[in-house]
Formats: sequence, structure tokens, C-alpha cells
Amino acid sequence: MAKIEGVRVTNYRVLRDVALGKLWNTRMVDPLTPLTAVVGQNGVGKSSLLDTFGFLADCLKLGVEDACDARGRGGFDRIRSQGSTGPIKFEVSYRPDSRVRPIAYELAVDSDRSGRPFVSSERLMQRRKGQMYGQPFSFLAIHDGRGVVWKEDSASEEVALDNRRLGIAILGALRRHPRISSFRQFVESWCQSCFAPDAARSLPLAGPQRRLTVHGDNLANVVQFMERQHPALFKGVVRRIAGRVPGVERIDTERGPDGRLLLRFNDNGFQDPFYAQQVSDGTLKLLAYLLMLADPAPPPFICVKEPESGLHHSLLEVLVHEFRDHATKKRNASQILVTTYQPYVVDALGPKETWLLEKGTDGFATIRRASDDAAVESMVNEGLPLGSLWYSGYLD
Repeated sequence: MAKIEGVRVTNYRVLRDVALGKLWNTRMVDPLTPLTAVVGQNGVGKSSLLDTFGFLADCLKLGVEDACDARGRGGFDRIRSQGSTGPIKFEVSYRPDSRVRPIAYELAVDSDRSGRPFVSSERLMQRRKGQMYGQPFSFLAIHDGRGVVWKEDSASEEVALDNRRLGIAILGALRRHPRISSFRQFVESWCQSCFAPDAARSLPLAGPQRRLTVHGDNLANVVQFMERQHPALFKGVVRRIAGRVPGVERIDTERGPDGRLLLRFNDNGFQDPFYAQQVSDGTLKLLAYLLMLADPAPPPFICVKEPESGLHHSLLEVLVHEFRDHATKKRNASQILVTTYQPYVVDALGPKETWLLEKGTDGFATIRRASDDAAVESMVNEGLPLGSLWYSGYLD
């Protein structure tokens, strides 16, 4: 399954220049791990970092102008770093699978004289076989709507595109551009989870749905899908929850007379079931995450915002292990990126998995890997938990 090796963000809110992992033009840097956690205090840019992936996916789906306004972003001027006059830039390096050389995608979004955002430049490139250094070969190279695209037979053609839409969105729909199409499908399949228990307590219309929405307001629909399509996998999810949450014996759905879907929990100490509106935030959140990981065809990349909220501290290490076990599976594994400010979560992480996001004296974010500090690496090797080191100020 495809994996992101590195990401660079420029001029996006407090992320004026932030890079994680290995990019095509960097050497001697390790790629992102299957499970990656970004830790930091409030206000340092964790949510902004998570939103960059959502913004790129929205640019692909909606176009750059609508993406700047979607999800309450407030427009291009609100998301461009304060004081900056340059474009917002993204760079993603990924491998479609372990046997393929990394492919790099670069995107620059700027605004015209009227203030409307447009695609300033866009490139999709890959080094040739045996090429270690130098400029990679570009399958797609566009500047302000005009450029060149190369087909599989190495023939090139000039293209003129709508500069409010991504080239990978337009050309990725064509079979003659398989690498562009592959990257488009990769970005389209990204999954973001900012799970909100109150949203999960809503009463959606009945009807099975395969994937959770960003806030989880269709949790009952996903339970209905797993009940019908993958009952054995769903029973496994219920067993794991029963082993973590006292009393939970059974979880199912009930269709109401008005066509709404009710999510029911049976407690072995009571005859009548409890509904989602009566169940704790932590139980709903644990159910949502385990359902997400139980997907038989999971998305290749999952972003999870602060999974610790509402969960008992004893479940946090368990949840990290669930994430890691899923991310390191040989088949049907998702790469997972988590943001957190909870030391109990960090305790279950390794230094290579952990990135520390901080605010510099200029107000913009900086980021570094915990394993880059030899002293921290040494203390963890001696048995000191990473979260305790962070809580004690050794990472900040």
C-alpha cells in the first residue's frame, strides 16, 4: 500500500516552513514511520498541520478557490502565513508501494490581482532508475495553467488547463496517465478523523456506510455496514471493546419508526439496552477508532486529531498499540498520523515516531524529530518513557 515518506509545508498559517520525513531533494533523512505522532502545546500549529492534508484533498475535490473557503478556513488571505507575500506550497513524497521509486508532488497556490486563489505551479516527478541525485523526471509540469505532461511512452503533449483546478484532478481521470491517476486516487482516499462524540450521538437516516465522516456523525451507519457486510470483523471489534470497557456485551443498531438509526449498547448488568445518547464519550470514541482500523479495505493514510480526549488514561497506551499494529501489518495497512498533547500517549511512542512541534520567537512553528536528540534517545534506551521526558521538559 502507498506510503508517504515526507511532507513539506510553506506559508500555511503558522507553518511558514515545516518539513517532516524524507523528501526527494534531502539526503540522510529517515522517511516517516508507519505510525507518526506530532506532539506539542496548545496553539503551536498541530491542527494547522493536520488541516494541510485536508486542504490538499479539498483542492483536488473542490478546486483551490472553494478549498480555501471550506471547513471554515476563511479564504486564501486567512490561511496564508501572516506577513507572507509568497504562495502557499505543499510537497509530498510517497511510494505507491515498496518496490517503486518515490514519487514527488509539488503544488503552489497563489492569489491573482483580484484576490482569487489559483494554481501557480504543479509538478509530479520521479527519479529515473539508477538516478540517485539531480533533477527528477517530471510526468506533469504546469505553470499558471499551461505546461507539459508526459505519457507512458515518453511522448509529451502541451496542455492548457483551468488554473483554479489541480492538474492531477483533470489529467488523473485519463487512463493514458497512470502515474497521475495513481496519485490522484491516493489523495482522494485519505481519511481524516476529528471525532466528536456529540456528533456521533445524532440520529442519522438508516443506511449502511463504509467510512466514518470527519466528525463521526455517521457512526451508527458504519456499525450497520459492518454488521451486514463483515459480521465476523464486527464481532471482533465488539470483543475488543468488551475487554476494555467494563460491562459492554453487545453493540448493534435499530431502525426507528421514522427511518432514523439508533446505536444500541447492551450492558451485561442490565436487561434494557443503552443508546448512544447515554453512553460515555470514551466508549463511542474507542468504537469509532476500532471500526476505522477494522475496515477490510482501509484508506492508505489516516489523520487522527487528539485521540486521547474522553478516554481513560489506561486506554491510551492500548490505543497507540492498536494504531501501530494496524500501521505495521504486511497487508491492508494504513499509515497513521496522530496529533496529541497527552504524555500518556507519548509514553507508548518511540523517538523515531515522535515529532515535536514548537513555536519560534517569530511566532511561526518549528518541528523536529525526538530521535534527533541523542540525549533523549539514550534516556529512552535506558527505559525512561518518552512522555515522562516530555512532561519533565526534556523535549521542549
